[in-house]
Amino acid sequence: MNDIVRTVDLSKRFRSTVVLDCLNMAVPEGSVYGLVGPNGAGKTTTLQILVNIRRPSAGTAEIFGHDSRQMSPCDFAQIGYVAENQELPDWMTVQGFLRYLKPFYPTWDSARAAELLHQFDLPPNRKLRHLSRGMRMKAALASSLAYRPRLLVLDEPFSGLDSLVRDELIEGILDGAEGATIRISSHDLGEIESFASHIGYLDRGRLQFSEEMSSLTERFREIEIVTATAADIPTNWPSSWLNKEHSDSVVRFIDTQFEQERTMAQVDRLFQNPKKSRLGRCLCAPFL
Repeated sequence: MNDIVRTVDLSKRFRSTVVLDCLNMAVPEGSVYGLVGPNGAGKTTTLQILVNIRRPSAGTAEIFGHDSRQMSPCDFAQIGYVAENQELPDWMTVQGFLRYLKPFYPTWDSARAAELLHQFDLPPNRKLRHLSRGMRMKAALASSLAYRPRLLVLDEPFSGLDSLVRDELIEGILDGAEGATIRISSHDLGEIESFASHIGYLDRGRLQFSEEMSSLTERFREIEIVTATAADIPTNWPSSWLNKEHSDSVVRFIDTQFEQERTMAQVDRLFQNPKKSRLGRCLCAPFL
């Protein structure tokens, strides 16, 4: 599988503030790659550099094998971009907005655009300024899916939306971007874990890990321990055990490097033969 997006030692500074610090990342073609991390981690800056909205301070970003600073109009015509705070021409109607965009994209599919209007229940004659936030995001997404982009870049598309609108957007993304590579950022893994194939975790401008979702969920496991007394709770926790909770004689935590034999051996050693141990579900969303 080829990498449709790649960054090499990508760095970005705003004066003395380091936003990205030697970011190395690869997005396989055909994947749904989720870039997650806390607010301020550098996710939006990364995506903006990829589509040449911002210039890097050092390193390179590539799309389709081309430096993002040197992409051609043909390259841009294969990229869909939807951002949380994306500006739209508010004076235009929904239908007028789509008609305006059509000449810019050789692969524009008018029948597909009409299908998207129907799917998202968008009022074609209503001005964009009169749409709710959720409807504006649907209009932006429809305008990016109508020309069947090879790469769809989504920056916090679900932020501030209720669960029903979010589910409608996810359905539209999965139906409308068939065959495309999707690059999506979010501060909440729970928003995208149901459909992401790959996850990268960005924190303070550094990529902490990047891997397939299946492998990520396998190594995050909820553990519950029942001890003889509360005094049996150890203080020397392994660094891979996170989010410790306890009440009376029950202890819960998340093992982020779960391997059953090793993990249970650690439990037996630290808790001195606990009364009962329970391996819970694979769990990673609350910690990313």
